[in-house]
Amino acid sequence: MPIVDCSWILYDEEFVCARLRNYRLSAVSNVSITPASTQSTMLNDGIPSGPLPFKLNAADREVLAQTDEEFHLQTWEDLKKIISENRLEILKRKPSDLKRYITWTTATKAEYGTIQNYILQKRLHWTPLLSTDPSAGPTFTHNNPTPFADPADYKILRNDWPYGLALGIVHLCVWTKTPIATRPEDGDVTPQSRELIESFVKRTFTRRLEEVEGNKAEDRVLWFKNWTSLQSVRGIDHVHVLLRDAPEQLLKQWMG
Repeated sequence: MPIVDCSWILYDEEFVCARLRNYRLSAVSNVSITPASTQSTMLNDGIPSGPLPFKLNAADREVLAQTDEEFHLQTWEDLKKIISENRLEILKRKPSDLKRYITWTTATKAEYGTIQNYILQKRLHWTPLLSTDPSAGPTFTHNNPTPFADPADYKILRNDWPYGLALGIVHLCVWTKTPIATRPEDGDVTPQSRELIESFVKRTFTRRLEEVEGNKAEDRVLWFKNWTSLQSVRGIDHVHVLLRDAPEQLLKQWMG
């Protein structure tokens, strides 16, 4: 299996390649970190190489410089702090998962055009309304203009590519046909949207956990919505929900 050649790397990628040098990448593919202007994914098994499917941020580069054994799994306390401080950009996937995610994203974009198309066709099975503006995100027929007011307007799915979380933490995504209002200056949710999401999460997840187990569950449920710049699937509004030690039967109920 080829090794990573770092002899020509730019200074901002140097620390990544120092750790990737002679390091075998995933069995599916090899990721080669190239200069910032021409970052590319070097793929084996007949899949052609090409530009990386997304720009690597500082957290991504730090992760790629580690092994899974060196990676710190994000604990519940870590997540509470990250979300309370709104430092969502430091949420990380495990090194092996990130490498697979890069490979998967490249292949999926090659087949479906965009990750959004894949999500719509294979995971949500939603058909967007026709639009004359290709730059606009998809819109959908919905029963209620208020997000999360009608169960027919949203779908709960397990996150296919969760962050590197400690054992017992489950990562769900709630996808909604109804737009969630955000602030134009930074893409974060508005105060009104935050209240709507908080209310939905409490009645859907927290209260259901309490009903089933008979104990307070406020400290077992977290949520966040990525700012626009952090979203891997832009255009389809979704909220991330993290659950600690949730019973499998409840997870099945939530996901239908």
